[in-house]
Amino acid sequence: MTNNQVDFGKTALDYRKHRQGFPEEFFIRLKKLGIGVKGQKILDLGTGTGTVARGFALAGSEVRALDPSENLIAQAKIIDQELGVTNTSYFIGTAENTQQPDCFFDVVAAGQCWHWFDAQKAINEIKRILKPAGKLVVAHYDWIPAKNNIADLTEALILKYNPEWQLKGSNGFYSRWVDQLVDADFVNIETCSFDVMATYTHEAWRGRIRASAGVAASLSPEKVEKFDAEFSAVLKEKFPLDPLRILHRCFMIVANLESVDITE
Repeated sequence: MTNNQVDFGKTALDYRKHRQGFPEEFFIRLKKLGIGVKGQKILDLGTGTGTVARGFALAGSEVRALDPSENLIAQAKIIDQELGVTNTSYFIGTAENTQQPDCFFDVVAAGQCWHWFDAQKAINEIKRILKPAGKLVVAHYDWIPAKNNIADLTEALILKYNPEWQLKGSNGFYSRWVDQLVDADFVNIETCSFDVMATYTHEAWRGRIRASAGVAASLSPEKVEKFDAEFSAVLKEKFPLDPLRILHRCFMIVANLESVDITE
């Protein structure tokens, strides 16, 4: 399954309603590293419905948010309006061609999207638009499959309907992304991870999975309907308790464009 076969715009309503985004602890940890503070200029790549951008905006950062999907950006603007968030500007674009000014941002963030990018082209673009000593945040928030748990059952059903789906079986750690940044001369790289037991109702978990690359973003509406009906039945049979508690892992990389001499 290639990027060209995946269109998250088709999932926009479910994406807005059921994809919770990163947990609050994600923003707390970044703030301790000086990221997501008042007045900071931040670009959020692959913003989707704006969950990462919104977290920074609510902290007082000046945020620009970028996504190739007009449908997802439309949903992001609706959520911002509902919450009274006014300090985010949205743009249609890609990580490889942001059309943003040179040396402009204190921070560039990529949450839940790095795996969709042409990494080398994206890195070159990020280095162009970051200020000297600017920071890059790359993060992912995965459900974690283990034998016969909810995520394992979920992935098996996705594969039944979409054998080409390639994102199965993640352990939530992405060391190859660190290697890419080292090769691109980023320095002072920090990584961390933490686990979360996320709570979903049956309805919300079904919506979360519909709004994924392996289901509504790549299958026909008819297949999505059949998948969802079977998924509903399987959840009721195998995991009847509602709400569900589902293990997730947040993995974060913070990399600096260049070293800062603290003696100056």
